[in-house]
Amino acid sequence: MSSRSGEPQRSGDPSRPAPTWAKAPDFADQPVRRAAVRAQTVVDKQHYLDSGMTPLRCQTCSAQVLVRKASAHQTSVQWTERPDAHCPIFAQLVAHGARPGRPESCPSLEKSIKWAVDEGVLEVGE
Repeated sequence: MSSRSGEPQRSGDPSRPAPTWAKAPDFADQPVRRAAVRAQTVVDKQHYLDSGMTPLRCQTCSAQVLVRKASAHQTSVQWTERPDAHCPIFAQLVAHGARPGRPESCPSLEKSIKWAVDEGVLEVGE
């Protein structure tokens, strides 16, 4: 709860620090749990950011990306270099003021990913 000034209000015990906004608790007062959360975070990052990524080159511009198809409707793409450095679609967008990576794909790359799925180069998860 916040006061009108925007400062968090203290509840009950004046010796307790005012709560702060955080996306998740830090478990500072629970070192065992904090260590377990940090260890799981390392595992999760490896699973969601690294595992199952397949190198793939765009069939139009030869830009290389890492791709994972977790399902028929979910595709993860990680660029190994700045998209606008290799992809003419992204280069044109950046030249007109767009930030690199927005939009997140281009039609040629999407076609290359579809081809890779159709040819069995990329496996689709369940």
